[in-house]
Amino acid sequence: MEAKREKRITTKVGTVVARKSAKTLRVQVERLERHPLYRKIVKRRKIFLVHDEHEKCQVGDVVRIVETRPISRLKRWRVAEIISLASREIEPETESEGGLT
Repeated sequence: MEAKREKRITTKVGTVVARKSAKTLRVQVERLERHPLYRKIVKRRKIFLVHDEHEKCQVGDVVRIVETRPISRLKRWRVAEIISLASREIEPETESEGGLT
């Protein structure tokens, strides 16, 4: 009788803070932690390099990331889903002022 061991899938939720390379995002994950001595709640932040295969994420999006096999030297996470999109305001084009009329 063999017992099947299910692998736990590690997921985190964070905000995209940079998108400088192709198919790579920098996602900042925040967590709350109690300080061991002073017992105050402290906010801890960590940046993860995340693989974005379809390049759909933009800076400011909230995404869910899952742990995966190593994709490169520092990338071990990939985007599972986009939870919410960043507010993108469309700036109207203004004609240049001070030009010849």
